[in-house]
Amino acid sequence: MDPEYSLPSRSSSFDELLKLRLEEARGAGGTRETVTVDWNGQALHVDVIDLPLDELLFNPATHRIRAQCSHDRKREATLKAEPWRSDSQDYLASLLKAMPADPARRDPDFDKLKEDLRQYGQNEPGLVTHQGIIVNGNTRVAALRELGVPTTRVGVLPASFTWDDITAVELSLQLRNDSRREYSYINRLLAIDERIRLGVSREAIAKEFRCTVKTVDQHVWILQLIRDQIERSESDGAALRLVDFEGMQERLKELHRDYINLAKADPDGAEALREYRVAAMLLGFAKTDVRFIDEGFFEDYLSKQLPEGFVPAVAESSQSEVAIPGLGIAMPGRSPRVDTARRVTRQVLQATAQTSARQIDEETRREAQAARDQAKQAFNEALDYAGRAARLRKRKQLAPERLKDAIASLELCIGEIVKAKGARAFDEEHFDETVVQFRSVVRQLATQVGRGNENPGEGVTWLLKAAAIKEEYE
Repeated sequence: MDPEYSLPSRSSSFDELLKLRLEEARGAGGTRETVTVDWNGQALHVDVIDLPLDELLFNPATHRIRAQCSHDRKREATLKAEPWRSDSQDYLASLLKAMPADPARRDPDFDKLKEDLRQYGQNEPGLVTHQGIIVNGNTRVAALRELGVPTTRVGVLPASFTWDDITAVELSLQLRNDSRREYSYINRLLAIDERIRLGVSREAIAKEFRCTVKTVDQHVWILQLIRDQIERSESDGAALRLVDFEGMQERLKELHRDYINLAKADPDGAEALREYRVAAMLLGFAKTDVRFIDEGFFEDYLSKQLPEGFVPAVAESSQSEVAIPGLGIAMPGRSPRVDTARRVTRQVLQATAQTSARQIDEETRREAQAARDQAKQAFNEALDYAGRAARLRKRKQLAPERLKDAIASLELCIGEIVKAKGARAFDEEHFDETVVQFRSVVRQLATQVGRGNENPGEGVTWLLKAAAIKEEYE
């Protein structure tokens, strides 16, 4: 379990209440209400009882807000050390009500859930441990408390359950297709990472999370990338948080795909692409802009826009070999191209972290904001040029692509002619009329291609002859 929390010691009154309610549920006549959960591939039926809301504890290890816990570093530290304290529980409650990508703002989806509960009540029971820790239904409990509801229906897991058992049950419930509110992207990555560290195979994880093994590998790569950026962003006590990467799901997926494809042929280019795209994401550029960043982005566009002195000079040692202690061999060091990319991105990482950190003094924050603004302006201008170049390349390729579509249609036409003649159903008169239209279009094509073309290639020369207008260009 990561992190591993100690189980709370509950008062004797809670233990007695829980025991009494369970005995009443099991001894009551008629049909007993139970809830079925999937526990390590087995169906587990547990009794449902009513418990006071103020006796229940929010789960500090829930994957629903795992990434969001880093929103406030000070409160996160208290939460990890003493998760059952009232202020730690209050922090969890605030995160359950907040937007995943911006924990400082209240989530409209939470208010929708609250209104649904107000109108229709609780349809399905939650799930708690024998210590009163909420395994399923943390957000519902937060909403019910705001509504002033005194009790809630919950299924009670066996007293022998460990944190690993709790995690397995939580994931089996929250990853169902009918889940009311899905995990945020980063919390999903953390849940997969946790399963891997528990020794669960990638095939089993893929089945559990309803995805492919290839997708699991992609998630692992992305989470490691995020953790690397957080580590590199540390400066003057400030660092990026996991929650800072919420909302970047599609951009991170495209980065993974393009990095893996490019790394096969150009490892250094792939490293540079990764660095500059990460910087652009943290500067707030949209997916459509980030796509314009390729392996030559710095040399072609960004280097001309960055202010003088923004990128420290690359040390000569970055080009030399790096000795491996104890082995007597050396490996090539990072190329200047990659080193420059890492230096640019590191400045963006640290400036972004410092602008949002609460413990940074105002002067340092202003300097960081100025550096970030400079970087964003440079990236904005470079992406504008890159976008123009990409659109120009696309326009240059449109005409050949259209002609390829026409070729494919002509090939299909040949097949249809063969079929029609074989069935003695070929309409020669109608086809002849269509060929006349085709000839007119071919002549128009030849006119446009031949205009101003003093040295036509083999294909264009044939086209001009076929259109019988070659004499206009002699």
